[in-house]
Amino acid sequence: MPQATIGVIGGSGLYRMESMTDVEEVKIQTPFGDPSDVIALGNVSGVSMAFLPRHGRGHRLSPTEIPVRANIWALKSLGVEWVISVSAVGSLREDVAPRDLLIPDQLFDRTKSRVNSFYEGGLVVHCSFAEPFCPTLSRLLLDSARELADVKVHAGGTYVCMEGPLFSTKAESNVYRKLGMDIIGMTALPEAKLAREAELCYATIACVTDYDVWHESESPVTVEMVIANLSANIANAQRTLQGVAQKIPADRTQVACDCANALASAIITDPASIPPDVKEKYKLLIEKYIAG
Repeated sequence: MPQATIGVIGGSGLYRMESMTDVEEVKIQTPFGDPSDVIALGNVSGVSMAFLPRHGRGHRLSPTEIPVRANIWALKSLGVEWVISVSAVGSLREDVAPRDLLIPDQLFDRTKSRVNSFYEGGLVVHCSFAEPFCPTLSRLLLDSARELADVKVHAGGTYVCMEGPLFSTKAESNVYRKLGMDIIGMTALPEAKLAREAELCYATIACVTDYDVWHESESPVTVEMVIANLSANIANAQRTLQGVAQKIPADRTQVACDCANALASAIITDPASIPPDVKEKYKLLIEKYIAG
């Protein structure tokens, strides 16, 4: 099966990589069911890359229906070490305008009904999640976006992840602003948590589509508004991806982040107490720490 070290999870409006050549589509089976869609493997700027549309082609899956565990597992099984998420978000700040890009560095969880961990059935894992986005990958994305002269990109910020699929109430939107949140979306979690549990470097290109509903001078958020602004942003996200492809190090042992060793001190269950079938199930993720 073909391999890639860089994976891209495309959000609303990004269902395929325009710049990808030599494309081969692969269907991956996982212990957690099928991913959102087939995964396209090919070359972007001369670098092998795997692309997965988060909502499926044709946008068939709502945020709560996305098979996130299957998506992250599938990318890991292809050899992916770096995962770049492209996500549509609303702005909670006046200076972060629609059609801007933002590379967040923090998350606030407001989801309600999503599975947040791979591990179950006799295996307990407590990963550090103080820094939810990989600082190395985030910096590379920021540098690549800043190379685009016609794009405004913001460094850092807190992404509040809501359940969806409905947009915020005005009360919710104003509370998030008072709490100091910067952008709001529906898909960063549990994606970032599962990427950490799979020891993947994970970061997000947040594409600002609207001012949520707090901005009195703006019309209420509509799908039409989101899609129009997102379409304008997708080209910039694709250009950022082309630029970052050549910046990502081939050897993760040479970078400062700890993403590649997230499980080193996180597995709390005594290996002797883990059922053999559970060890086998999670072999892809835990093999270097716990023998089968």
